[in-house]
Parts: sequence; C-alpha cells; structure tokens
Amino acid sequence: MTVKRVVVLHGLYMSGFVMRPLCSQLEKSGLDILNLSYNTLSPDRAAIFKQIDNFINDKNTALVCHSMGGLVARAYLAENSEQSQNVTKVITLGTPHKGSHIARRMQQKGFDVFLKNSVEFLLTENGDWPFNAKLYSIAGDLPIGLMPLIAKGSQSDGTVLIDETKLKGMAEHKVFHLSHTSMIYSRQVMNYIVELLV
Repeated sequence: MTVKRVVVLHGLYMSGFVMRPLCSQLEKSGLDILNLSYNTLSPDRAAIFKQIDNFINDKNTALVCHSMGGLVARAYLAENSEQSQNVTKVITLGTPHKGSHIARRMQQKGFDVFLKNSVEFLLTENGDWPFNAKLYSIAGDLPIGLMPLIAKGSQSDGTVLIDETKLKGMAEHKVFHLSHTSMIYSRQVMNYIVELLV
C-alpha cells in the first residue's frame, strides 16, 4: 500500500508555516501534501476533520504530526469516518500520546488560560494505539525547555517526556538527540520520515 498523500499537522502555538520545510521535502519525494493550519487554542474538530477527509479522497494517506498535532490525528482516527480508513501510517514528532505533563502542571497552577481548549487533546491519557494505521513515534532527548525545571532528572526533548511518546501497539519508537522544536527541521528526521513513506 503505497502512500500517495500526506496530511501534516503542526503543534501548539504554531501554524502550518513552521512545517513548510518538511512539507517541501515530502513534495520533492512525489507526495501530495496538505499542510493544515488550525487554531490550536480553539480547535474546530469538525472543520479540521472535514478538511482531512476531503483531501484524502480515497487515496492511501499518511499523517505526519508534530506534538499536539499527533493528538489531533488520534481524535480524527477515533471519529472513524469512511475516509479515515485510507490512513495507513501516522508519524508523530514529540507527541505526548499519554498526555502532556507540562499542560497538566499548567492547569494545576491555574495557567489554563494559556492552553484554552487545547486541553481537550493535551490532557487525554492514552495507553495504547488501537487503530489499523501504523504508528511511528519519534522522540527527542535534548532537554532544551521547561521540562528539566518541572521534572528534574527526567528524560525529555525539553517539552515532552520520552515516556509520553510511547504507546502499546505502536509500530516503532525512535529517539533522536534533538529538542522539541528542532526535530521539525532535522535532516535526520526528514530522511527517516521519507524512508517510511516512499
């Protein structure tokens, strides 16, 4: 099942702009790309899912997602639309599949105003991957960010704990020596993604 199309989903506080270098690389590999921008603080599930459905259009598709984007992808698959059956691979970069430790701490400290409706994704607690699409989870172990201050001695990319990126039922888990944001732009990560898709 060769992948023809790729939906790219960015993370919290970002837009599709940050994913452009990755999209450009995927396009050079002959893939059709939907670089989907959405409001991460007030995500409109119905509108996001409809755009994905319309783009897939019965073609074998992969979802490539950074951080919160991977949780949006999970919610999309859980809706179980007819078009979602065409998703064969999901590749996540620094996605807190088990829920975000930082988001939980922010909520506990009364800082949820900075998260708004993103919490419906970031605070989900998943233990496994129950979908037919294969999950390839990428993590970073260069802790540049708040995480070393919040969870001393933890292993993380600075924003997401490595343990948060692991789920039962995933096809593969890879760790790169990168921080949370730098993995989007890493040549090493791009090459790995292209190998999985082409």
